[in-house]
Amino acid sequence: MIRSDILDLMNMVMKKRGREPLADEGQSTREAGFRSLDFSEVALRIESKVGRELSFEAASMRQIETVKDVLDFFEEAIKG
Repeated sequence: MIRSDILDLMNMVMKKRGREPLADEGQSTREAGFRSLDFSEVALRIESKVGRELSFEAASMRQIETVKDVLDFFEEAIKG
């Protein structure tokens, strides 16, 4: 699963919630309206696609502030 696939999943969730798609990786998740529930849904969708549970530390999630951070986080979690 590549970065653009992750962004597509994020935008699928945003659309489902009636929000604007994410286009700028520098945009803060708060400004974009990308919430923790959205993050969880994307994680579940990724797990379904890759066929395994993602492994990550909760502490690393606290550092997420931008769309780029979310994409980086999931890329690392998929590799793990």
